[in-house]
Amino acid sequence: MPYIDSLILALTIILTLGAAAFLLGRKTGISVVPILIVLGTLFGPVAGLLDRQIAHHLFEYVRVFGLVVILFAEGHNLKWSLVRKYIPTIGVLDTFGLVVTAFIAAFFFSYLFHVPFLAGFLFGAIISATDPATLIPLFKQHHVREDMRVILVTESCFNDPLGIVLTLVAVALVVPEAPRVKMVEAIAHFTTLYPAAVIYFLYVTIIAIAIGLAIGIIGYRLMEVLKIRQYPEVYALGLAFGGFLIGEWANTSGYLVAVVIGMFLGNTDSIFGKFKPTEGVKTAIRDEVHFNEILSNFATIMIFTLLGASLDLKLLAGHALIDIAIALVVILVARPIAALLIKPVGKWKWREYLFLSLEGPRGVVPAALASLPLTLGKTYHNPQLIAWGEMILTATVMTILFSVIIETVWVKGLNKNLLMPKNGHGG
Repeated sequence: MPYIDSLILALTIILTLGAAAFLLGRKTGISVVPILIVLGTLFGPVAGLLDRQIAHHLFEYVRVFGLVVILFAEGHNLKWSLVRKYIPTIGVLDTFGLVVTAFIAAFFFSYLFHVPFLAGFLFGAIISATDPATLIPLFKQHHVREDMRVILVTESCFNDPLGIVLTLVAVALVVPEAPRVKMVEAIAHFTTLYPAAVIYFLYVTIIAIAIGLAIGIIGYRLMEVLKIRQYPEVYALGLAFGGFLIGEWANTSGYLVAVVIGMFLGNTDSIFGKFKPTEGVKTAIRDEVHFNEILSNFATIMIFTLLGASLDLKLLAGHALIDIAIALVVILVARPIAALLIKPVGKWKWREYLFLSLEGPRGVVPAALASLPLTLGKTYHNPQLIAWGEMILTATVMTILFSVIIETVWVKGLNKNLLMPKNGHGG
């Protein structure tokens, strides 16, 4: 079959599976994420209807495009008036919590697989970001408190791009010749490698936020001056992808830039008093948000289905027990230990801390980054990195599957037993 026909067949299968996954999710109450991964695996490596090489090739493009769209759409939903109330808690989770999670996951990965710690740190960085978006419908269904929802969703929106930054730091330590991480090497000439990685992390975070705010302000002003009312989704996507490119050219995180632009456009009437959008601008922003949320659903279908179709079942079966053990460590050990840091900061009660620590599933960002080490290994003809990459890919998939399924199942019980008996925040 010609390559273009194979490509169209793959896209047809993926979209059909996506429709089936959303239908199954609605009927069963299970998150769509594990359903997409399982269906991708069944139609990919099991049945052979989705070619693994084509799936892997498509994934390399979809993960970038899809992540920008998803993070940009998520940014709009962050309400600044609620976010600023919990900045200390969110800030701790997105910095110290992110790094602690990565290091604990790294230790167990390297110990169980008998590989160097740097290989484990690459896995830990990839798996560090949370994604409770799959649980939001369940949070609403079971009337989970708004403060819990705001913290978990905002944490995810910011630790998604920060998890990508941490992964780039890990890549710099493992594959210093990769073009994307040359800046770390340049900084390391004046310090040593590890301080250079910390400086790079801070640089990326601060500059990305600054670029995102600048583009958000300019984009909003142009929307008013040019009176953009038709096809605002095209204009907004131009801002998101333009911001992503500028962020990448500045050697910072284009993904974080996209989140900040989205957050600014979604909060123009509350971030700064002087930005009071007209009704026309509000309508235009509502239209583009609706479109981008639909587009993010397509991106979710593509990312998780292609992830399942890219798996090597022999490797998955070969160390399934180790992968499951690592997944449980991330869910039951790494996340709760990392979340301990929020208790004194936010004066959270133990019940509230437990809920926040047990509802941090892994999702779209780990899925999009899962094959990165394998791709780098093949690009630089590094057999050791290829071997690590296969381990990281299967362990990441297992962690996503287990975290989403387990944390979907126990939402109702955790909410009833931890939050409902004693309402209110404080201590």
